[in-house]
Amino acid sequence: MTTTTTTSTSPAANPVAVDLNGADGGPDLVREGAGLAGTPVSLFGGEEITNDEDPALAVRSRETASIVRAAKAVGAGEADALVSAGATGALLAASLFHVKRIRGVHRPAIAVLLPLPGKPVLLLDAGANVDVRPEYLVQFAYMGAAFMEAVHGVARPRVGLLSIGEEAKKGTDEVVAAHAQLAAGTLDFAGNVEGSALATVDVVVTDGFTGNVALKLMEGTAKTVAGAVRDAIRSGLVSSVGGLLVRGRLAGLREQLDPNTTGGAILLGVRRPVVVAHGKSSAEGIANAVRLARRAAAENMVERTAAALEQGGALRSAPAASFASSHD
Repeated sequence: MTTTTTTSTSPAANPVAVDLNGADGGPDLVREGAGLAGTPVSLFGGEEITNDEDPALAVRSRETASIVRAAKAVGAGEADALVSAGATGALLAASLFHVKRIRGVHRPAIAVLLPLPGKPVLLLDAGANVDVRPEYLVQFAYMGAAFMEAVHGVARPRVGLLSIGEEAKKGTDEVVAAHAQLAAGTLDFAGNVEGSALATVDVVVTDGFTGNVALKLMEGTAKTVAGAVRDAIRSGLVSSVGGLLVRGRLAGLREQLDPNTTGGAILLGVRRPVVVAHGKSSAEGIANAVRLARRAAAENMVERTAAALEQGGALRSAPAASFASSHD
């Protein structure tokens, strides 16, 4: 249960807190990946909270759990960011209880960089909020745009609402109301986008239920198509020769589509960067998750998110400047 810190030549003030539990490859794989990241980390062991447990109850009652200890370190300012490949519900609960929300944020959202060839597209929410209100969707839009600008260098990201049609009146009541608010706001708002047009924007906003279903559908389709292409290439001599000719291009595409390349999803709306690594992460995937967390901290993602929410009039109550000093 001891905390282990690995050091590097990075000028970072504090390490990234890494939960050793949760990855399919076990703590040793997480430890290896954290060591590859090239930035100081604090590794937290202890009990693991699983998907079979009630997240809030487990986090409140099991102070020795690795994710609880890691989240507390971040909340106390002993670490700059948090990375975990463990149960998403437990990570969300630990983040809410100990890292806490930015003042004025209704609900944090899980943001996932979609593996689309050619350009990054951020999808949120990907599972944190099954039911949403229009004001939640509006905040997701501002948080996603701030992340894409701060971490991925996208100038004035174009934001779209995922819906069943491009018209402003298409979609649920919540989507229609959010559309009206975003259209009157300060973002580069593209309006509604359908699932077939995700690549036309930089940020796609939806509720957590729809987002999670869409994400899993895309992941499953990509895996199935990749398998079909591989089988077709191996089906005969001529196709095998053709496969050799395109191997380099296919390898590059496969790398773009690999979840390990992005490192994981990020929880937006809390007071320090929190990265949700994939349970099936490789050591390099864990390393990329730690690098993502470090980059988010170094680029002042949280501060820029709070400022964007305040500028857009999307905060619930408190001014953006209060997020770092208040712990309620």
